[in-house]
Amino acid sequence: MPIIPILIPQLGEGLQEALLVDFLKKPGDSIRRDEPIYVMETDKATTDVESPYDGVLVEWTVEPGSVLAIGTEIAKMEVAEGTQVMSAGHGPALDEAAMASVARESSDSDDEEDEVSARETDTGVKIPPRTRKYLKEKGLLAVAQKIPAVGNKLMPEDVDRFIASGGVEAMSIPSVDSEKYAVVPLSRHQLTLNYRMTRSAQQTIPVTVQTEVNWTAIEAARAETKKSGGPTSFVMSLWCVIEALKQHPKLRSSLASDGKHLHQYRHTNLGIAVSLPDDVLVTAVVRDADTLSQKDFFEACARQIELVRNGKDQADQSTTLTVSNIGKVGMRMGIPAIVAPAVATLAMGEAYWQPVPSGDGYKFQSSVTFTLTFDHRILNGVGAANFMNDLKHLCETFKLT
Repeated sequence: MPIIPILIPQLGEGLQEALLVDFLKKPGDSIRRDEPIYVMETDKATTDVESPYDGVLVEWTVEPGSVLAIGTEIAKMEVAEGTQVMSAGHGPALDEAAMASVARESSDSDDEEDEVSARETDTGVKIPPRTRKYLKEKGLLAVAQKIPAVGNKLMPEDVDRFIASGGVEAMSIPSVDSEKYAVVPLSRHQLTLNYRMTRSAQQTIPVTVQTEVNWTAIEAARAETKKSGGPTSFVMSLWCVIEALKQHPKLRSSLASDGKHLHQYRHTNLGIAVSLPDDVLVTAVVRDADTLSQKDFFEACARQIELVRNGKDQADQSTTLTVSNIGKVGMRMGIPAIVAPAVATLAMGEAYWQPVPSGDGYKFQSSVTFTLTFDHRILNGVGAANFMNDLKHLCETFKLT
């Protein structure tokens, strides 16, 4: 029986790449057409992708956590005789007439285009007429050979990606002898983080607000639990975040793909940034945190953080707010980035002594700086300020129950 590839389909208009989250099937499994077999994350949603064929899964050819171009081979499947390879869109396979049309289109060129095509023959990458036209418009026709293509044809999307990555500017910078540096691959976790931050940078309108929080009440509560190994002051402050989010549903929301509606989640799935060795950053998630008692919430935080230390990132589309404890590494204040799928990130700094007016003079109180970066498309400044004021009040009046 023939073995044919499974290609990543077009998951959304204009989408060039997506993040492979997980596999739903393993090699040797019998699979029916339209049965979900793997999970992809895009800027729109996390999606279960269906099989384009009936057959038996032979092997996965990529690893979870990879950022992959649309059309990339993701697996091989044993199928019935006569099964045709689906296009990247998982639509009908091209018939002979359509293939002939594509061939004619690829061969159409003027003299200048023929010259560029000849130079490209050495690389094995062809340039369709519409891409050549686009290269001319961008003034890049002479450097077409230096632009990487996802497939065996250079497409306008490849040109856009090259420009966006700073490729044009890089060509004017003298290169460094490769013997003077080492090529170090990024970890799977860093590639995932980069993909999500790039999405956030392309789509969100980040705005930052900041407030100082009197840490006295939380430090007093921590003193009660320290000997028994109870929750840390950071975890206690996370409880205050959960309580504040109950009154601020926009921070439990994500923007729908039409840009006109919010997906407002009924419960809070709180993200907690966790640092692993070698500067690896992953996200633990406490699901339905607003439904838990204080004691159950503290236990859930410890459990989820321990799970994520094994390297399994837990964030999904419903993880709308992530909290980062930068105070743990001695930082008093930092401006956090929004990491998709979150729409806001809250950074908590280390406790420090702050002078505050007291009678005719000053006294020192323990304080912590809270900094929130949020997507202005979803939340406005007043809404963010109200959330921060509510959170401040909850921390300053915190009590163990």
